[in-house]
Amino acid sequence: MKPDKILYVDDEPMALKYFERLVSPMAPVLTALSVEQGRAMLDEHAGEIAVLVSDQRMPGAHGNELLRYARDHHPAVVRMLTTAYSEMGEAIEAINSGEIYRYITKPWDLESLRADLKNALELAYLRNERDSLLREKMLISRQQLMAGRVSQLAVLCADLGGGDCQEGLFTYLDGAARAGCRTPAMNWRAMDYSDLMQAEALRGIAIAQQLAKWHASFGADKSPAAAVRALAAALPQAARLEETRVRIDQPRSLYVVLEGAASDLPSAEGTAWLAWLTWWGGAVTLTPQGGSWEIRLEAAAALPTLSKNWLAACIDHLAETPQTGH
Repeated sequence: MKPDKILYVDDEPMALKYFERLVSPMAPVLTALSVEQGRAMLDEHAGEIAVLVSDQRMPGAHGNELLRYARDHHPAVVRMLTTAYSEMGEAIEAINSGEIYRYITKPWDLESLRADLKNALELAYLRNERDSLLREKMLISRQQLMAGRVSQLAVLCADLGGGDCQEGLFTYLDGAARAGCRTPAMNWRAMDYSDLMQAEALRGIAIAQQLAKWHASFGADKSPAAAVRALAAALPQAARLEETRVRIDQPRSLYVVLEGAASDLPSAEGTAWLAWLTWWGGAVTLTPQGGSWEIRLEAAAALPTLSKNWLAACIDHLAETPQTGH
């Protein structure tokens, strides 16, 4: 649903009725009698409100405070201030501070009021269309970034152990989907495309170095008992249950390699899970236990038979997972 309503805030009930009678033929009107009511109305109907018009002089708090709140919490709403001629200084200050799009002087000229509101509604529509396109672009970009990271991990793991690492990588990616791993957050205000690619390259180098160190530290003994001890020692959130079982708390934290911000290099602990899986190379069963996982090492015969397109299927699954925010 696209925002199409105008919210008018004024402490005079007659002014609210007059505004609604004048403006309702061009757009649905919501009203509020105070800054406090205006904030509540914004929070409750933010997805419906295209334009906010507020009187300046009201008891308790002035209109520019409400407009500042809207700017900070609902920036897509087009903000307008209505003032008397004697309050022009406050209107100009509100414009200069970015709190409002335009001011309307009192007493209102009917034709000018309707023209200004029509322009404000058109601006709100254009902002909504722009934001929709940006959201779609960001979603595609995040999906591409996730696909690139998975592909990068496949190359790194192949370099470490060849085909023997495929089962470990599959278990890692399957666990990522189970843990609700999301597409990486991206902040285009902080970096452009070249910056992003540089940050991703540096992440890849750091991950490769850490994986190699972990593989070397785990040693040559790949018996189930030794593997369980190695995993429990590598992960702070892991608790050894018995010779072939480990409990892992907060499994989502195991996937910072995939969903972490480009500017954040994964810690050594962040790569330990992937390193251990690709080092072990054997069958692993992940069983959810409340908010934890039980990890059980299985016999070699239990290794899954991977399809020809298993990696593409994992990429598709993870890249479709939505990301909120940024």
